[in-house]
Amino acid sequence: MAYYQAAPPPAAADPNRTLTIVGFVLAFLCSLAGLIISIIAYNKSKAVGYKNNLALAGIIIAAVLMVLSFVLNATGAFNGMYGR
Repeated sequence: MAYYQAAPPPAAADPNRTLTIVGFVLAFLCSLAGLIISIIAYNKSKAVGYKNNLALAGIIIAAVLMVLSFVLNATGAFNGMYGR
């Protein structure tokens, strides 16, 4: 009689998928709101035990875009765009 190993259970779906997608999209449109929502989604998923790479990407993208906009604004790179 052969003994077979049982198939592993299917991976659980992320319970915060909607919040993750909203945070990721807002990371491009409104960096501060995207950063906050992505952090919330990442922390909620981490508490459940799910590794949420999309929320992590939203955090990174929002942070990079915020820093980039601050640097460009501080150096005056946007002054030529608005005719000042």
